[in-house]
Amino acid sequence: MAAPPGTPANFLRKVPDGDEMERLVCSDCGFIAYENPKIIAGAVVTHGDSILLCRRAIHPQKGHWTLPAGFLELHETPAEGAMREAWEEARAKIEIVDLLGVYTVKRISQVQMFYRARLTDVAIEPGPESLEVGLFQMADIPWDDLAFPSVHWALGHFQETAGRDDFAPFTNPPGWENV
Repeated sequence: MAAPPGTPANFLRKVPDGDEMERLVCSDCGFIAYENPKIIAGAVVTHGDSILLCRRAIHPQKGHWTLPAGFLELHETPAEGAMREAWEEARAKIEIVDLLGVYTVKRISQVQMFYRARLTDVAIEPGPESLEVGLFQMADIPWDDLAFPSVHWALGHFQETAGRDDFAPFTNPPGWENV
């Protein structure tokens, strides 16, 4: 089978010796180019009883509200990635409290890690990936205009943990294991 567009011509899809899955393999030297899931890092960021939301300026789901989150970069921890994304999307300086949930979106090969976090400075403003940002009371969150299922999950799990620090990180809600 042919390799994806942009792959060097000497890479082919095949099952390497000793493996059970098809991989991209260099036909010259046998190097295996593993394709792995993308990791998303984000946070439910609070200031008092308010939660930070960002209205997306980019696709997918441009114009919809989300938690600050995005792809983890090389050489950073998930917590560092969540802090960087809060800065990039909302110019928010945050402190990570703990891990809230680890969600999987199988159809697009993503693992999404969301933390509970606090603003360390109330000054926020839209970054280049946000149309606007705001602090919302739970009752005022635009639930019907949230960008992704995992934003719903993280906010719901955040509500479940109010005042608690004795919980294991959450995972996909029942019925959403294979989205």
